[in-house]
Amino acid sequence: MSVEVAHITKTFGEFRALNDVSLRIRQGELVALLGPSGSGKTTLLRILAGLEVPDDGSGGVSFHEEVVTNQPVGKRQVGFVFQHYALFRHMSVFENIAFPLRVRPRRQRPSFEEIRRRVMELLELVQLSGVGKRYPSQLSGGQRQRVALARALAVEPRVLLLDEPFGALDAQVRQELRGWLRRLHQEIHVTSVLVTHDQEEALEVADRVVVMNAGRIEQDGTPEQVFHQPASEFVMRFLGQVNVFHGRVHKGRASFEDMAFDYPHYPHDQEQRATVYMRPHELDIHRSSNGVPSLAARVERLNPAGSSAKVVLRTQQGQDLLVDMPLERFRQLGLAPGEEVFVVAKAARVFVPDIAPEYMI
Repeated sequence: MSVEVAHITKTFGEFRALNDVSLRIRQGELVALLGPSGSGKTTLLRILAGLEVPDDGSGGVSFHEEVVTNQPVGKRQVGFVFQHYALFRHMSVFENIAFPLRVRPRRQRPSFEEIRRRVMELLELVQLSGVGKRYPSQLSGGQRQRVALARALAVEPRVLLLDEPFGALDAQVRQELRGWLRRLHQEIHVTSVLVTHDQEEALEVADRVVVMNAGRIEQDGTPEQVFHQPASEFVMRFLGQVNVFHGRVHKGRASFEDMAFDYPHYPHDQEQRATVYMRPHELDIHRSSNGVPSLAARVERLNPAGSSAKVVLRTQQGQDLLVDMPLERFRQLGLAPGEEVFVVAKAARVFVPDIAPEYMI
C-alpha cells in the first residue's frame, strides 16, 4: 500500500506544525520521520492516521491513490503503535491482541476460531508464543511493546504507524528491538512509518529517512545518503557529532584556521563566508604535519572506553576538537594529555550560502 501526502499544512493557533509538506512512501517501505521535538513529525503521523486533519485549503492524503483525507480513523485500516504501549491492564495478552477483532461490527467480525487462530499466529510472529495468558504487568517493557505491535497487526492494516515505539525503553532493550523490528518488517512487508528523534534508530531500521525541521522536510533519502551527503547544515548537525569551523571561500579555495582545501564550487573573485564540518571519525592525529594540511592542537582528554577511543583536543585558536579513532590506532599513537599533535582531515564538508555543499576527501 503506497502512501502520499501532497502540500499538507497544519496549524495549531499561531503555531504552524506543518508547512506545505509533500511525501510519497512506496508500497512495503519502512520510512522513518526523524527530527527534534516540534519539527512536525508526530503531527504528520497523526494526519496519516486520521487523528488530525490538514488545514482547509491545503493538500490531502492518499492510500494507494485513494484519497482518504476526510475518512475517519476507523475506515483507514491503519495500525497504530504508541510509545507507552496503551495496553488494557485488566486483559490478558491474548485478549489485548484479540480486542480490535472482537469489536468489529457483527458482519465483519471473525468467528471465535478465526480470532484464536489469528492471535496465536501473531504471538508467534512477535516471538511471544508462551505468554498469551499473562497480563501486561507480568511482562517486560520490550515484551509489552511487541504485544502492542501484534495488536496493531491484528486488523491486517494497510499502513502501520509507529510513534516513538521504543522511547520508553532502556538503551539495551531499544537496541534489541530495533534489530527485531527490522527483521519483522522484512518478513511482513507492510508499509510502515516510524516517528523517532533517535538518529541511530532511524539510520539502523529504515529503508528511507525523512529529516524534518520546523514543519518542513529538510532531506529525504536512504540512511547512507542523509548521513554521508547531508543536504543542509541542519541535517549535518542533527545526524551525529560534528566539529564546526567558520572560514572563507575564494577563487576555488576554502580556508579556515591554518587549513585550506580546493573548492571548485566557488571559483569567484569575491570572498565569501563558509562553514566547514568534520565528523569525529573523519579526523586523524599525527605527531608531525608531514607537509599535509593540518591543525596544530594540544591533547586535553583521552577516553578509550568503548568500541573506539575518543580524544578531545584544543587548537591554537582555542577551539575544542573531538576525534574518534579505532582502539588499535589509539594504542599505536600512545597519546598523553598535554601533548602537542597535528590533526589531519580525511573528509570535510563545506557549506556556502546558496551553493550546494561540497564533499572533500
